[in-house]
Amino acid sequence: MDLRFGDSKPTDEERAAVDALLGPPESSWEGADRSDADLRWARGGRAARDRRDLLLPGLHALNDRVGWISEGGLDYLCRRLTVPPSEAYGVATFYAMFSVRPRPATVLHVCTDLACAAAGAPKLCEAAEARLGPGSGVKVERAPCLGLCERAPAALVIRAGESARPAFEDEVRSGPKGGPGAQLPGNGIEKGRRGRRTAVCAPATPDTAVQAATTPENAPEEPAAALAVPQAPDPRLLLLGRVGTVDPAGLDDYRAHGGYTALRRAFALGPAGVIREVTDSGLLGRGGAAFPTGRKWQATASQPDHPHYLVCNADESEPGTFKDRVLMEGDPYALVEAMTVAAYATGARHGYLYLRGEYPRALVRMEHAITQARARGLLGDDILGQGFSFDVEIRRGAGAYICGEETALFNSIEGFRGEPRSKPPFPVEKGLFGKPTVANNVETLVNVLPILTLGAQAYAAIGTGASTGPKLFCVSGSVARPGIYELPFGATLGELLTLAGVRDGLRAVLLGGAAGGFVRPDELDIPLTFEGTREAGTTLGSGVVMAFDDTVPLPRLLLRIAEFFRDESCGQCVPCRVGTVRQEEALHRIAARTGADAAADITLLREVGRAMRDASICGLGQTAWNAVESAIDRLGAYE
Repeated sequence: MDLRFGDSKPTDEERAAVDALLGPPESSWEGADRSDADLRWARGGRAARDRRDLLLPGLHALNDRVGWISEGGLDYLCRRLTVPPSEAYGVATFYAMFSVRPRPATVLHVCTDLACAAAGAPKLCEAAEARLGPGSGVKVERAPCLGLCERAPAALVIRAGESARPAFEDEVRSGPKGGPGAQLPGNGIEKGRRGRRTAVCAPATPDTAVQAATTPENAPEEPAAALAVPQAPDPRLLLLGRVGTVDPAGLDDYRAHGGYTALRRAFALGPAGVIREVTDSGLLGRGGAAFPTGRKWQATASQPDHPHYLVCNADESEPGTFKDRVLMEGDPYALVEAMTVAAYATGARHGYLYLRGEYPRALVRMEHAITQARARGLLGDDILGQGFSFDVEIRRGAGAYICGEETALFNSIEGFRGEPRSKPPFPVEKGLFGKPTVANNVETLVNVLPILTLGAQAYAAIGTGASTGPKLFCVSGSVARPGIYELPFGATLGELLTLAGVRDGLRAVLLGGAAGGFVRPDELDIPLTFEGTREAGTTLGSGVVMAFDDTVPLPRLLLRIAEFFRDESCGQCVPCRVGTVRQEEALHRIAARTGADAAADITLLREVGRAMRDASICGLGQTAWNAVESAIDRLGAYE
């Protein structure tokens, strides 16, 4: 291992931030004051490698305390973890929320993605930049989707340094045991970000955005999660029934509304019985790939290699997607219970919740729920006296769309750049830390609860034969009531838009987000099922439904999609790294009507799109052309 440390020294603040995460250094090799005694040893071998997964939390600790990651701070963190500085620099520069250049302690992130762009985000950015000049102590950054599409345009303020903590965050926390990072005293990850303060401003105006950036403590109060669910409160909803009804902080309230009934039935069935119920229910993954959940669980459970890991992918970064955020903010204990059921079925003793860095309220509420569940014997050792032990550790993402791909997410947790791995081997064989791993998103896991409480047959009777159960749809754009809707599979696109109150002048509907496809206003009879959208030549994806009326310039929308994929490509494979750039360049030429004519550029787009679809390593490159292709072929975008 080639360790090349520089001469830069960490500041006292940077040293304190890292030490709060890792504890005081034990050796001069790790940055302690020199003495004859502690120069005699250095951490090496497995002891050093097992700390690599703390690199991402360490980068968060530095960024949260100071606002950026200096060479001296990075050098100190690398010494503590025995990580080559060149590798750590590659990780730090991979994520959009980190900066390795000096910047003000306060950053105003303004979403410029699809829903927010249609709602006036460009003008909001210009106004904020004009009012928050160089002397304001605030940096305005144009950000990809913040997951607040139902309240577009959206802004997020992050202020580094020591400050008071928001509600729920004064609870006493203790860290999980048994997995990488278990050597931390208490929850070191939480201690490492103690200075961070956030404020969400959505819908944002120039006045409210500037107020939130300059005085976050006086920012407008964020509305309750239930306001993102137009159907709430409705106890008949299987996935959203508790949102708006149950106190998200109250474990007793959750249990009074049916909470932990599913876990008790899981213990009665046994691991094999739980997997059989999930398999018989026909549950398909809700993240977009639609892989049978029962098959994934069975494949993981049957692996002889141990330990097994459970990973909940809560890094929903697809533009237009915000369902997992609403579930975690409005019903956090449901996810804790669902993860416990999944771990019991697959033989996992340690779970990771990989949560978007742009979701501050979801983070606080999930931390609180995990702490309370652990204190009440619902996490940790001997859960409910059944002899089963399981605990959950939260890992915070830092702004990388590609980390929604499961193997890229594993690399991120392990402390490497979030680049996808080649398959096989598949995660059920060699996943996180090279061990059998089951990875599901929030919506998929929460669906397991009604499967166990209703029974597999009753659950399978909902929806259609090939797409069973309820589905959550994220509706935004040109509608009167944007938000999360729960409908059984088989409802049509028109029925969903009627519930949301689609506006006059509908021009197009984007299904599946930036990686999805457009449909015309005369195609609203498409059934919202995996097989129905496939037959219609589009995709259901993760459940994004964005409506655009005739006031939205379609070419500008397509250019924003191309810009998004260019920015979010990890650059590992040539087809995606080069193809996303060439796609954006062609769309710029078409928009400007310079260089080659439109027909030639459209031909080029098709060739580049086919190359990305056929040869890219992961789904990002394989789907980067979908929306543009559908706009050209179905909407006649450039005719």
